[in-house]
Amino acid sequence: MPHFILEKMQSNLQEVVKYKLVSNKEVLEVNNLIGKKIELKYTGQINCIKCGRVTKTSFAQGLCYQCFQTAPEADVCVMQPEKCLAHEGISRDMEWAKQGCLKPHYVYLAKTSDIKVGVTRESQIPTRWIDQGADTAIKIAKTPYRQLAGLIEVFLKDFFTDKTAWQKMLKNEKTSDCLIEAKKKALDLLPDDFKKYIVRNDEVVSIHYPHEKTPVKIKSLKLDKQPIISGVLTGIKGQYLILDNEFVFNVRSHSGYNVEILTHKVPVGQQTIF
Repeated sequence: MPHFILEKMQSNLQEVVKYKLVSNKEVLEVNNLIGKKIELKYTGQINCIKCGRVTKTSFAQGLCYQCFQTAPEADVCVMQPEKCLAHEGISRDMEWAKQGCLKPHYVYLAKTSDIKVGVTRESQIPTRWIDQGADTAIKIAKTPYRQLAGLIEVFLKDFFTDKTAWQKMLKNEKTSDCLIEAKKKALDLLPDDFKKYIVRNDEVVSIHYPHEKTPVKIKSLKLDKQPIISGVLTGIKGQYLILDNEFVFNVRSHSGYNVEILTHKVPVGQQTIF
């Protein structure tokens, strides 16, 4: 019975996104489970994904309280890039900041539930888009460090959302607005100080997720309330497993949770017809 300390699924952009779960020596190719019954059994233990210590509560998607207070992965600029001060030599960990905050960053528009504006490190493209469940995305600006990208994002948040309505995203209820037109609007709005960072390439990246049918109704499942979760895996989008085309399990929000994962073939007479 494979045992995993959950972390966000790793993804690879191909014709259809390929997902895998990795924990210690265990590797699970999640796409291969679509159409099969899976069972997640929570052992009742949570380990910090930073230091490994056992914790009663997970903070910031997988950290114990001590790491939440001290680790650079939980610094204020992770959620609010405009507050990053690494370019001024201020960070919880400057070595970490040199590999993260002080690398080139992109401001982008992505079509999730609506057209949203976001920021990500250059090395996290397209992973960031996949994690958000974006169907398409386009780069609008490139900056030499994180804070500048954050300032551009803050300006554009007056005109575009920076949130994803996860239920609409999973049900594929996205806006029909054109990303290229949205980018043109964004660039026209930018103050002159930001225009030197504009990305002129208008390539729209399309992302396709493995699924057999788009769910109509969705209910989120959490291991704290339901320690055994089971159902036929009918799709994957963002960091969500879609079960029985109705229930969803957010893998990333359960980072650090210890689970045992079982898989079963679905008898021919019990298979869901799509």
